[in-house]
Amino acid sequence: MNSQLRTFLSLADAVIITDEEHTILAVNAAYETITGYASDQIIGKGAGVLRSPYTPASTYKSMKEAIHSGSSWSGVFTNHKRNRELWHSSITITPFEMEGTTYFVGMFRELEQLDRGYYLDDERVGQIQGSLLKVLAISCEIRDPGIESHLLRVQNLTEQLVRKHNDRLGLKLRPSYLSRIAHSSILHDIGKSSIPEGILYKPGPLADYERKIIEMHTLIGVDIVDKIYAELDDELFESELATAKNIILHHHERWDGTGYPHRLQGDQIPLEARIVSVVDVFDALTTKRPYKEKWDAETALRYLTEQKGKQFDPEIVDSFLAMNTVVK
Repeated sequence: MNSQLRTFLSLADAVIITDEEHTILAVNAAYETITGYASDQIIGKGAGVLRSPYTPASTYKSMKEAIHSGSSWSGVFTNHKRNRELWHSSITITPFEMEGTTYFVGMFRELEQLDRGYYLDDERVGQIQGSLLKVLAISCEIRDPGIESHLLRVQNLTEQLVRKHNDRLGLKLRPSYLSRIAHSSILHDIGKSSIPEGILYKPGPLADYERKIIEMHTLIGVDIVDKIYAELDDELFESELATAKNIILHHHERWDGTGYPHRLQGDQIPLEARIVSVVDVFDALTTKRPYKEKWDAETALRYLTEQKGKQFDPEIVDSFLAMNTVVK
C-alpha cells in the first residue's frame, strides 16, 4: 500500500482503508480498540462486516453515490462491534486515486465517547442552517421594508424550481444539495446592503457609473460571506456558504456570456446560480419597484421564454414554465 495512505493510520480517530472493491486493506489501533477486531482478523474482509440493520438504507445509498462519483461523504453509521454491541459513529469516507488505483479511507469517531455536545440529524441541521441564513439575509437588508417578502418569495420559488428541474431531467441530485440551494438563495443579494440607497432605489435610469456600482454587489456579497465563515470557522455551514457564494457571485451571469461579474457562459455558470437567476428575474418583473411598474405573471413568463438561450439556461426556463404554482 502507498506510504502516503499509511500515514492516515497514525490518526487518533479510527481509520479503515479499503480497495475499490471495498475489501479491507488496513485498520489502525483505534479501530481495533473500538470494534474489538485485531488487524489480522479483519483485513481481507468486506467493509460491511460491521454493518447492522439500524443504519437506514438511504444512508448507504447516498454514501455509494458520493464516493463512486469521486466525492467525499460524511454521515452517521450504527454498526456492530465484534461482541455484537452496537456503536454509533460519525464517519467520513474519502476516495484517493494513486498510481491508477482507487482507495477509500474511512475515519470514524465514536459518538458515545464524545465528552460533550449533541448529535444532530440531517433534518435538524437543515432547519438550523435555513433559519440562520434567513435571519442573516433579512438583517443585512433591513433598510428595505419590502425585502423580506421578496427574499422569501425567491426562496420558495427556488425550492420548487430546483426540485422540478431535478425530477424533470432525472438529474438525481442529492436531497442535501437541493436543500442547500433553497436555503442559500435567500442570500443572493446580500451584497446590496453596501450599495448607497440613492443608487439602489433611484427611480429613473442609472448612469453608467451607478450601474457599475450596483454590479459590485456580487463581489461585495461574497466578501461578506467569506468574513462570516472566517468568524464561524464551523463545518456545519461550510457547504451552505459555498453554495451561497456561487449564487451571490454568479446569479447575474447570462447564458450567452454577456453577464457579470466574470462573463461566464452556459454550463460554466454554477447550476444553483442559473436557477436563482430565473427566479430572481421573475420576482423582480412581477413586483413593483421604484424604477418600474409591476408586470403580470403571463407577461413575465413570456419574457423568460424569449430569453431562453440568451439570458437564461433554456432547460431551467422550461422547468420553471412546467411549475403549476407560478401563475396565480
